[in-house]
Amino acid sequence: MSETAAIRVLLVEDDEDVRISTTQVLTLAGFEVDAFASVERARPQISYGVRAIVVCDVRLPGVSGNEWLLELHEADPELPVILVTGHGHIAMAVQAMREGAYDFIEKPFSSERLVATVRHAMERRQLTLQVRALHAALENWQGIQAALIGRSMQMQQVRRTVMTLAGTSADVLIYGETGTGKELVARCLHDHSERRSQHFVPLNCGGLPEALAESELFGHEAGAFTGANRVRVGKFEYANGGTLFLDEIESMPMAVQIKLLRALQERSIERIGSNRAIPFDCRVVAASKEDLKEMSDRQKFRADLYYRLGVAFIELPPLRERREDIPLLFEHFTLLAAARYERPAPIPSGAQVADLMAYAWPGNVRELRNVADRFVLGLLGERLTQTRLGAEEMSPLPRGLPQQVEAFERAVIVEALRRHQGDQPATASALAIARQTLHDKLRKLGIAADEFKSQ
Repeated sequence: MSETAAIRVLLVEDDEDVRISTTQVLTLAGFEVDAFASVERARPQISYGVRAIVVCDVRLPGVSGNEWLLELHEADPELPVILVTGHGHIAMAVQAMREGAYDFIEKPFSSERLVATVRHAMERRQLTLQVRALHAALENWQGIQAALIGRSMQMQQVRRTVMTLAGTSADVLIYGETGTGKELVARCLHDHSERRSQHFVPLNCGGLPEALAESELFGHEAGAFTGANRVRVGKFEYANGGTLFLDEIESMPMAVQIKLLRALQERSIERIGSNRAIPFDCRVVAASKEDLKEMSDRQKFRADLYYRLGVAFIELPPLRERREDIPLLFEHFTLLAAARYERPAPIPSGAQVADLMAYAWPGNVRELRNVADRFVLGLLGERLTQTRLGAEEMSPLPRGLPQQVEAFERAVIVEALRRHQGDQPATASALAIARQTLHDKLRKLGIAADEFKSQ
């Protein structure tokens, strides 16, 4: 039974013939129906978060449908209520919608219209309940756990490091591949520090021309250069008391690196066109997808700036190295996308989850979020990813738990072999297993290590 089918229809209709025929129509369409002759009899079925929608006649003995609508929305404001009447008119329909009715159907109605309206209401209810469940789950995660989601050892270490550094004034350098969440970590450092009430100011250094980078960082005076018609406050000044986040710092022009180093050392800046030193008090968090030490050794990044920034380090693991977090993250992103696009949140099959676990994720968490968006929008088939693990893995993945575990193990070994170009001792070392264990697994899984030596 699907998640949507598990949601019931609470039908309230005093006319027995209409109640029976409507129940038959909805039952034949695959819905679970509980039918009642009055609001008084149906009322005990209602509670906040009930897995149901309501289809209710307006003209009823005792409490009317319109009166119950107001009562229902006090109990659960997002409960879909479809009102039905044989005596309706436009004014009544408009009033019912204003009071929160999901839809309004006038008798006599076609079976198709009723079924379509009920199905849409159920999809809306399913989405509402899923989003509530997500929020409840996240609320059970306290503080930073709700922002940096993941149960893997790597993410637990990242959270511990962030919390250790958050209460200090130390500048921080964050390393991570594209899409691993470097800005999110920087925001967590800010949000869990004493600076949280002040500005968090992000600046992407990638592709900024030298003149623009200086103006963005340090500001300029009116008349400092052509087009500078008024004073501009730079990011350092704006972040005073808070946090300045410099993303992709590896791409900062060399000339600007010199001025940045001086600003960090003296904790003051000079606007372009001014000789007046302006002190600032902000934490600087920089992020890079490149090894700045290696770049400084190759004279591609100033070594003195690297050592000035490199007080504390946070290294974010790529998604392929914390695969156990993928199902949780995918569910999180799916529910967020469903709420954003007002679509029902689909549930991935076992084969689809195995597919997600086996994929290499070169775009990391950002790519996973995009896949979740496309999944909700119905733009993907049974296969959610275009596998990067070779032709052998292109066949549909098995559904059973042992088969999924085997597929995951195969994906991890294949990725390690590719990374080490088929070198079995290096692969065994990277996987932290004995060489004989790797040899046995290769034989069991039918993987030929020699195939990766030329890749």
